[in-house]
Amino acid sequence: MAGLKLAAVTAAIATGTAAKTLAQIIAPANHRVQLKRLEISFDGVTNTATPIKVDILRQTTAGTMSSLTPVKRGNFTETLQTTAQHTATAEPTAGDVLRSYYVHPQQGEVWEAPFGDPMDIPGGTRLGVRVTAGVSVNALVSLDLEE
Repeated sequence: MAGLKLAAVTAAIATGTAAKTLAQIIAPANHRVQLKRLEISFDGVTNTATPIKVDILRQTTAGTMSSLTPVKRGNFTETLQTTAQHTATAEPTAGDVLRSYYVHPQQGEVWEAPFGDPMDIPGGTRLGVRVTAGVSVNALVSLDLEE
């Protein structure tokens, strides 16, 4: 860990109504990455809509997604090694679910690591943010990480 702070932020992504990975972080080989904060929000308009299930989970395959370029959160010259993807069109293979939430489609959720206990993404592994919605709405995902 060199203390390089980075962010991966998606544009609006339609959730669809089946399980869908919105974002996936890929830790570089032999290099641990830490998730410090996750924000997810939805643009639903119906106050009686069914809550959306949000999972933070390990994923054992890449699935089929578009590239998402993490950006530096600070003034440093080192090259980021972490990569990311967004908007699965073919779902990755799910591994362990680390956190699950129900979030109303008119709201959002913030997960922030307890002091001194960030969520580790071991070198060469993947961490995904997956949703399962009853009605399709748009979602935004923001991830704050450190490598």
